[in-house]
Amino acid sequence: MLYPQQNDVRNVLELSGLWQFKLDPSDVGEAEAWFNGLQDSRLIAVPGSWNEQFEDTRDYLGVAWYALETFVPKSWQSERSFIRVGSANYHARVWVNGQVVGEHAGGHLPFAFDISSALNWDKPNLIAIRVENNLEPTRVPPGDLKGGFLGGFMTNYPNTSYDFFPYAGLHRPVKLFSTPKNAIEDITVITSVEAGGAGTVQVQLRQTGKVQAVARLVGEGETLEQAFQVESGAASTIFRLDKPRLWSPKDPYLYALEIELGEDGKTLDRYSLDVGIRSVEVRGKELLLNGEPIFLKDFGKHEDFPIHGRGLNLPVLVRDHSLFKWLGANSYRTAHYPYSEEAMQMADREGILIIDETPAVGIFFEDGAENIALRLKQCEQHLQELVERDKNHPSVIMWSVANEPLPPDLRLRFAGAEVPPLDPSTTDFFRTLVDLSRKLDPSRPVTLAGIHGSPVEWFELCDVVLVNRYFGWYSQQGRLDEGKRMLEAELDDLFGKLGKPMIVSEFGADTLAGFHSNPPEMFSEEYQRDFIKGYLDVADARDFIIGMHVWNFADFKTGQGIMRVAGLNHKGVFTRDRKPKMAAHLLRERWQD
Repeated sequence: MLYPQQNDVRNVLELSGLWQFKLDPSDVGEAEAWFNGLQDSRLIAVPGSWNEQFEDTRDYLGVAWYALETFVPKSWQSERSFIRVGSANYHARVWVNGQVVGEHAGGHLPFAFDISSALNWDKPNLIAIRVENNLEPTRVPPGDLKGGFLGGFMTNYPNTSYDFFPYAGLHRPVKLFSTPKNAIEDITVITSVEAGGAGTVQVQLRQTGKVQAVARLVGEGETLEQAFQVESGAASTIFRLDKPRLWSPKDPYLYALEIELGEDGKTLDRYSLDVGIRSVEVRGKELLLNGEPIFLKDFGKHEDFPIHGRGLNLPVLVRDHSLFKWLGANSYRTAHYPYSEEAMQMADREGILIIDETPAVGIFFEDGAENIALRLKQCEQHLQELVERDKNHPSVIMWSVANEPLPPDLRLRFAGAEVPPLDPSTTDFFRTLVDLSRKLDPSRPVTLAGIHGSPVEWFELCDVVLVNRYFGWYSQQGRLDEGKRMLEAELDDLFGKLGKPMIVSEFGADTLAGFHSNPPEMFSEEYQRDFIKGYLDVADARDFIIGMHVWNFADFKTGQGIMRVAGLNHKGVFTRDRKPKMAAHLLRERWQD
């Protein structure tokens, strides 16, 4: 999971660009050996979703093939060579020169395969990737559910179990990289801040073999160095700083950490990463950053933009962080899947706090124990991959193991009616994920984002309670004051039962840019502005509310349905191309204060 890095002993070959592309709706490509070359193909941009690049692929989610020829430098011949795919939605199988090198299930997370034995050194190498994004109830997230999603509350096309478009393809960069044969396999950095202000940086190293290692921490004009021995595949060392410069949204200072492996005076491997010294803790009804209470101001977001779809778009990434600063925002949740590694790197440098979420959106429990177990296994895999990828980012302050899991009897819960006792196996499902998260990373709080009617038993597992609420939109339509009263009553009731800090992790109203109404009316910019203002006022009056994440930062693409005009969710305070609505100016006034 270490991000590929170019230095004096490691190499990276970027393969992003134009690839050969061909649809395979009958799934005959593997039997016909398309991995040896694509006939009658067309060009496609990588990274990028295939759905917005051609007219005939908008709703296509079946099998498609990518192919590219590239030379690999002969200087890599004495090293280990890998192919790394940043994200392939949903399932990918990879060939190099006709040889299968690996496969991966689950989008939004990277995977890498050793291709050393498959490479040619004196002629081009053919890389072929078969990708498919079929919607299936047993996948995570689920799709193709009978009756739509949210218990049949909404239906759309394609038939997802979630309210965003199921983009398909190679969404993040594809890279070849090489490492020395005796290489660093993994690095874990854990920082802490003591009561007196001193800080520690614990460095854990995984590497096969017995070698000498040196860790250097550079910052504030000073270099600290620790030498240690790697034995039995693992080693660790710790730096202690009396007066560290702490990482925070106001001062996102990053130290430079370099790990070097050596033997007999020769450098075997080297890897560098940025380190932000900070601590995160939940205490009582507060979230503490570096021992001080912090309030999270920002949004739920999506990786979504015209033409690119969910493909990595670096100019948009930079622009979004510029808009965060303009607003005075300090955080967001990666709704509802892990965002790119480049987004995490940007957040580290800009001081944005991240609630990092797995792809477990729309999990349900009404199709039998066998299918539930299949989804749980995938959730565990995704969580482990997410923690391994993002554990060293100071911007990541919390793990979210799911968004809006659907409890049994959802319609009754929505209506506030009496429901049968909750099946304890559903709570065990999330207990497994929460326990796994704490085992993988004890240094960060754990949460999940609950829909209206989510069982209290699920929230009891969490360190922080995240609730998605739409009183005044999906219920109490057009009645902002009544919706506000409903929100106040529910938040007070939940805190009385749980006694935990809470974040309203989604709240918002669909708004057509340029539509105005006096008095405010649904879908007008005035209604969205007043809706958001009312929710912010409710939070200001409650000290157990530690964050407000507006849904959504920008309008985003969904499937087609009668509730989604032009195939978009219009709850953004910015349009899809980042033009501000009235609500954005309201938030700037509130958050810059």
